[in-house]
Amino acid sequence: MKKTELLFSYGTLQNTPVQLETFGRELNGFKDKLLGYKLEMLEISSCDVVEISGESHHPIAIVTGDDKDQVDGMVFEISAKELAQSDKYEVDDYKRVMGKLDSGKQAWVYVSSDG
Repeated sequence: MKKTELLFSYGTLQNTPVQLETFGRELNGFKDKLLGYKLEMLEISSCDVVEISGESHHPIAIVTGDDKDQVDGMVFEISAKELAQSDKYEVDDYKRVMGKLDSGKQAWVYVSSDG
């Protein structure tokens, strides 16, 4: 069995057209919450990302360090190759970190690269 990665998404990676363009398939997942972050909106300057998502502003998670601050989203099981594909989709304003979830699981999540 090949190793799967958990990816937490609170933004456009939850959208079927973005999943099809990024991974070549629709992802299945479950609802969860990211602990210690709050959401703000970010203007996206990459024309390619705006074209895929259809949105010029995307949510971005900002670290607060307080587990009372939670971000709703979905957890998807993906392959290491698909994780690398999601790295290509995300713009430089985001960095991938391991996040702590309300379910007790840990998952990769894209958050503000400023934090």
